[in-house]
Amino acid sequence: MINGKIIKVCGMCEAENIRDVEALEGIDMLGFIFYPKSPRYIYELPAYLPIHAKRVGVFVNADKPTVSMYADRFGLDYVQLHGTESPEYCRSLQERGLKIIKAFSIALPKDLTKVYEYEKACDFFLFDTKCEQYGGSGNQFDWNILHTYKGHVPFILSGGIHSCSAHSLKGFSHPLLAGYDLNSRFEVKPGKKDTDRIRTFLNELKS
Repeated sequence: MINGKIIKVCGMCEAENIRDVEALEGIDMLGFIFYPKSPRYIYELPAYLPIHAKRVGVFVNADKPTVSMYADRFGLDYVQLHGTESPEYCRSLQERGLKIIKAFSIALPKDLTKVYEYEKACDFFLFDTKCEQYGGSGNQFDWNILHTYKGHVPFILSGGIHSCSAHSLKGFSHPLLAGYDLNSRFEVKPGKKDTDRIRTFLNELKS
């Protein structure tokens, strides 16, 4: 954690890169995307999986047998859902012993209204920028919208966080802000992260 906030790096694919990112001070979660249309889609088990960081599997409207298969194969600690999954779907996965992160796309305050239906079915929410495709756009939404969120589930902030975002992140606070999600803006190519860029960002976040 950095300043009491979870640091999650998503879209990991390559064993050596997974090992290097996990070794950075402050990394809490590493995400693996099991959505075939994503350029960061991973199917084969890499030669190295995180030992210290929690493993998060990202899915979009997958059936429960598929989620369970990847959860077993990759030893997932969390399942992150980016589709139109219902609260009942989330609860059914919780009953199988999985922790749930439900992603919501945000552009306007009204986009937060549906999150309250999921309060008893999720361990974290993830608030991302609304876009046409599933999984995020790499762009930032107006974080001030989140001041209208009055729920009880802690959330992870996503969407367009980049190497120069540290100052803005330190200036944004919310009692339920649990952490930050890093992905496309920290990459050499889809699925391969720039460890130096992440390290610099984390150091700026700490300073």
